[in-house]
Amino acid sequence: MSQDLAFFNLLARHGNLAATARELGITPPAVSKRLAALEQRLGVRLVNRTTRSLGLTPEGELYFRNAGRILGDIEALEAQVTSSRGQPKGLLRVNASLGFGRRYIGPALAAFIDQFPEVETQLLLSDHPLELAAHGLDLGIRFGTLPDAGYHARRIASNRRLLCASPLYLERHGTPQRLSELGQHNCIYLWQNDSIHGVWDFAEGSRTRSIKVRSNLSCNDGEVALNWALEGRGILLRAEWDIARYVRSGRLRLILPDAQPLPADVFAVYAEQHHLSAKVRHFIDFLVERFARVDSLG
Repeated sequence: MSQDLAFFNLLARHGNLAATARELGITPPAVSKRLAALEQRLGVRLVNRTTRSLGLTPEGELYFRNAGRILGDIEALEAQVTSSRGQPKGLLRVNASLGFGRRYIGPALAAFIDQFPEVETQLLLSDHPLELAAHGLDLGIRFGTLPDAGYHARRIASNRRLLCASPLYLERHGTPQRLSELGQHNCIYLWQNDSIHGVWDFAEGSRTRSIKVRSNLSCNDGEVALNWALEGRGILLRAEWDIARYVRSGRLRLILPDAQPLPADVFAVYAEQHHLSAKVRHFIDFLVERFARVDSLG
């Protein structure tokens, strides 16, 4: 059965008979015959065939999505049984948010497979965190809140956030001198996950102070929000590593530098059964080392 899962996982990823045949070292008719035998055994059609490509049926999509997860579970189980500390290999499926995934996780995955060429990666970007098991994911990159029981998490980077604005905005509208004055300014709001729109949280001793801010510009993409701030359109609350180079160049200025926005540290989250998987373990170690070198203001 695991051989059928591996076969169909390969076929669905390639999307055609010829490429699958080349990788398996058999002929396309042999691939077609094996697919027909699998469909007959299951009693459902998995693939809609055309002259040039294959399209998955709803049943095929379900089988493909879970095949990757099951194969990953088998690999993780074998790693636990053998206590293997060898080189990572196999398919690594990662979920990250849109902006952070594009800017940081995508390049990190490319660099990772340069170092470990036996790993194949798939990056799924989304505006909300995806449930790992339901989507057959090995790893999720999350901010701030730790996951529910049943998942492990390791912090891969601290995420100090700072208030900033462009000199142009501050010349036109003045510089706030206390948190309560933020409500008098246009604040560019970056909304993520289930955060309350228009509220920024700050630490004051052991308490959390929530500041209601007004904004005529809000989005769920950090790069868009940063560009708005650089254009002088408002005050931005953003991660230190995203704004450090602009602060040093003078294109952005820090505001209320003694204020302490609540941190949103970056965590790698993974299912309990994957905690000994070589590919997951090595990639998390790789991210920790890589994020130790991200830009900061010291």
